[in-house]
Amino acid sequence: MSTRLLIIADTHLPKRAKRMPSAVLAACAEADLVVHAGDWVDAATLDLLEARSCALVGVWGNNDGAELRARLPEIARVRVEGLDIAVVHETGAASGRERRADVAFPDTDVLIFGHSHIPWDSVSPGGMRLLNPGSPTDRRRQPNCTMMVADISGTKVSVDVISVDRNA
Repeated sequence: MSTRLLIIADTHLPKRAKRMPSAVLAACAEADLVVHAGDWVDAATLDLLEARSCALVGVWGNNDGAELRARLPEIARVRVEGLDIAVVHETGAASGRERRADVAFPDTDVLIFGHSHIPWDSVSPGGMRLLNPGSPTDRRRQPNCTMMVADISGTKVSVDVISVDRNA
C-alpha cells in the first residue's frame, strides 16, 4: 500500500488567480495528504483545502499575513509511511541548498519547500530528498504552472511534476 501526496505552494489567491485551478481540486480529492508549502495569501484558500482534503499539512510563507500565521506553523513535520517529512516555505538560494538543508533539517528524509515558483527535485549529500512543486497559479519564468503528486511506499518516493492550467 502507498500514500499519495498532493504537493502545492505559492497559490497566492486571489492575487495570482481568481480561484484554485480545477486540476488542483481534483488532485486534492484523490490525495491521502495535501501539503502546502506557504504563500496562500488568503485564509479562504486554507479553508477550502481543509474542507476538500483527507488531511492537510501546511506552513505560512513570506506573503502570508497575521491570520494565516496564527493558524499555521513556520515549519511543519509529519511522518508518512517510513519517512520523516519537513515542510517550510523558503530555503534560500539554489546554490548550496542541499548542503544547507542537511544542516538545517537533520533526521529529515524529505524536505518540501516553496517560494521560488520553480519545480525542484534533488537529493542532498546526506540523502534527503528536496521537493518544490512550483506554483499552480503563477508560473513566473517557468513554461507552465505546476504541482507535484508523490506516491510514498515505505521509504520509496516517486514524484510527478504536473502542469496546471491556472484558468481551468
